[in-house]
Formats: sequence, structure tokens, C-alpha cells
Amino acid sequence: MKQKISPDKQWFVDSRIGMFIHFGLYSSIGRGEWVRSRENLTIEEYQPYFDSFNPSAFDADQWAKAAADAGMKYIILTAKHHDGFCLYDSQYTDYKITNTPFKRDLVAQYIEAARKYDLKVGLYFSLIDWYHKDFPKFDDWHHPMRGNEAYRDETIDWDNYLKFMHAQVEELVTNYGHLDIMWFDFSYGEMSSDKWEAEELMTMVRQHQPHIVIDNRLETSGEGFGSIIDNEPNSYSGDYISPEHIIPPYPIKDVNGDFVPWEVCTSINNSWGYDPTDRSYKSAKFIIRKLVECISKNGNILLNIPPDGTGRFNQQSLDILSEVGDWMELNHASIYENRPAIDLEKPEWGYYTQKDDKTIYAHIFDGPLGVLPLPGIASSQIASVTRLMDNSVVKVSDSWTALAFTDTTFVELNNSHATEALMDDIDMVLEIKLK
Repeated sequence: MKQKISPDKQWFVDSRIGMFIHFGLYSSIGRGEWVRSRENLTIEEYQPYFDSFNPSAFDADQWAKAAADAGMKYIILTAKHHDGFCLYDSQYTDYKITNTPFKRDLVAQYIEAARKYDLKVGLYFSLIDWYHKDFPKFDDWHHPMRGNEAYRDETIDWDNYLKFMHAQVEELVTNYGHLDIMWFDFSYGEMSSDKWEAEELMTMVRQHQPHIVIDNRLETSGEGFGSIIDNEPNSYSGDYISPEHIIPPYPIKDVNGDFVPWEVCTSINNSWGYDPTDRSYKSAKFIIRKLVECISKNGNILLNIPPDGTGRFNQQSLDILSEVGDWMELNHASIYENRPAIDLEKPEWGYYTQKDDKTIYAHIFDGPLGVLPLPGIASSQIASVTRLMDNSVVKVSDSWTALAFTDTTFVELNNSHATEALMDDIDMVLEIKLK
């Protein structure tokens, strides 16, 4: 399988699961990260949340440990979201966490903790800034003051905004040591590509951090691929595609048929920023099964965990992450460094993933009535079949019940040849070793 990513960035594809963290002034409001835009809040109306921002329970170690214990390999924090508030000590604005009662550089603490737990570390940076005086307002699609007559004839200095925005990005890629991911967000309408001076921005970032993995949102958003799939992609096309709240129906390929890495971002509930009224949490079972589906289509999953205004992950999120971690501890070999089993049809009972030419994993979501078929795998190819969770042997079946289907290999998940109850109802994984 030819992968459209450089060898020094292969770790990203191999990791398969990461944690997203949306945190900022909006966390203490509890109505999501778009609250300023949705409620058309002025800077003055938003200011009290800045004046009182003090996430006293923040513990970077808790964030990083929760990610590592859940089996995640990388972690990405919103260093700056659309409201313009910085979680780091930017020299180009006073609108930053070090000027709040919290006083400390939260990004610096987060990066230190991520490295302690051997996580690849990433930063999210919004190309949009609703606080900056030179960002468009009246005619912008998203600005809190869109359509406000007070801003209809406002004069802005767009070049000044670009200079400011590029300088803030350069701070992040020069002041915090080695970074692994830069997650830009986002482009829309004419606010894309050249509007951001994306080529100059990308050149600067890669000059300081040539190894860094970058998403595709300098020229698109969650609904688009951008030029990364073209024969000659733009220099700022990024390294991977970033669908949002949707798993592609098939692996994404470029115009030459090469696989393009992608990563679906989604939240543990339905909110990026903390919302205590959002109780629609995804179960560990759901998350694990969607992770497996992503891998079967050559993708990653980036799962957002929104801390509350005090800086804590709530207990429900921690419990779900813990359950994911318990499953990953036994079955991680079928996740990391796995790819689609492109030569095998999708089985009805779940998914195949493949680690190498000799190792295939059968992810069984639904137990069979009787023996389990392994479509596409001949019994003569099989060296061994074991349950990944405990390394116990699974027998290639010679049951009389399957004798009529000579073109299909079956295995026996229990010794009675009857209804096959799964030992793990989340996803029971078989490791199939080929000769």
C-alpha cells in the first residue's frame, strides 16, 4: 500500500489515535467554544470571563496521563481559538492567559507533561481572531459582529493582521522546543490559501520545524480535501486530510491512486468546548469500534475531551477513557502500525486490519451462529489463529456444519461448535498469522 506521507512522518499514520483538547475562556461559560459567535457577544460582554479566568484545578499531568492511559499516542491543545485568547505567553497581544488571574503559561506546562508521558505533542492554532481589530467583521461569515451596522464601513488593515497572525505562529514553533503537529483551523469562502499568505506561513513553520505534521486546513476545512489529492499539490496542502464528525465511506486516495492519510476529529460528547448540559457521551465500545473502522480505511481518530472551567476532565470522560485504555492494553497490537487489509473483503461480523504481510487481525463485533467465516483467507495460508486478549489458540474448523462451503475458511470461537458467544463484546480480536 503506497502511502502519501514522508517516512519521518510515518509515526502519525502508525499512531492511529490521539486526544484533542479544547480549552479557553469559553470553558468557564459552559456553552461551547463558538459562544461569542452564536450569541453575538461583544468584546466588552466577553471581557468578564477573561478578568476572572483562573482554572485552579488545572493539572497538565492529569491531561497527559489520561491520554496515555487510554492508549493515545499524541495530544493536541487549542493554543489559540477563534476568540483570539491565547493559552500561552504571546508577546504580540495582551489577550493571553498570563494576564488573567491564572498568570501561568498553560501551553508550556501542557507540553512538558505530554513529553513526560511520551506523547507526541501538537498545538491547534486558529487562523481567525475575533479579538483583533483588523480582522473583518461586518461581512465575515462567522464574526460575532457580522451584520452589525456599527462595523459596516469600518476600515481594517489586513496586512497588519497577517503580520500579527504569522508572528504568533512563529512564537509557537520557536519557543516550545520540538513540536510534532500543527493543527491549523480553518479556511472558508475567500478566507483561504493566499488570503492567509499560506505559502509563506507554511515555509516559515517548516523552516523551524521541518519534521512537523500539519493538517490541510490552510486551504480548506473539515468538508474538503484541498490540493493534497492533486498531482502537484500546493506547498501548503499539509500532510493529511481532516474530516470532522464523519468517517469517510472508503479510504481516501490521490489522483494517482496512492493512499492519503486522514484523521477524523470528533468529541467524546457533541461539544468541542465544555458544555455541562451535553450528556450525549459516546461509549468506550462506540469509540473503539469507530477507531477500528478508521484504521480499516487508513485513518486516525482524534478524540476531543473538553475540560471544564476549572481545568478538569469530568469523571464521565475519565471513566470512558479508562475503559478504552483497558481494551487497548490487551489489544493494542491490532491498532498501532495497522493498515487496511486491502486484499480482503470486509467481513459481515466486523473488520480486518493488517500489520504486515504475515499478520492480519479480525475485529469481531458480532458473534456468529456456529463457526466464524474468515472471508478471503484460505486455510492453507494460515499458520496460527489466537485470541489477542489472552493468546489462547483458536482452531481452524473442520465442523460438519460447514462442509458445504468448501471455498470459505471457518474458525471455532468455542469448543461446542454451537452459538459463538464472544469473550469481549466490545471487539474480540483474533490474530491471524500467515505462512
